[in-house]
Amino acid sequence: MSKTVPIELLVCTSCRAGRAAPEDEKRQGTLLFEAIKQETLPENVKLTAVACLANCDHGCSIVLRGKNRWTYVYGNLDPRQHVETILDGASRYLDAADGRVPWRERPEHFRKNCIARIPPIEAAS
Repeated sequence: MSKTVPIELLVCTSCRAGRAAPEDEKRQGTLLFEAIKQETLPENVKLTAVACLANCDHGCSIVLRGKNRWTYVYGNLDPRQHVETILDGASRYLDAADGRVPWRERPEHFRKNCIARIPPIEAAS
């Protein structure tokens, strides 16, 4: 696999990052999504907003996933601090044939804040 095989970056937009948020105020997850959207994503990375990843105890969360790849959920992300970390992690994930970026090659925040690693779904036989 190569960078020509697309991957998806999901961002939980309903996340409040452990803060009370009035209904008329943008949530931290929405701010994270908007901050990433303003950047130039690596080619073949599709950015997608999702309503809830049910990871509320771990701040803002993202998912990196792709066909025939391991899926990763990362948390404790801050829209003011971690946009470059997310872009770096997405690029490394894109470069990994099966999505498994060696632990030492992941951005430091990803090493310490991996919520879940999910194996690829195998085609039904």
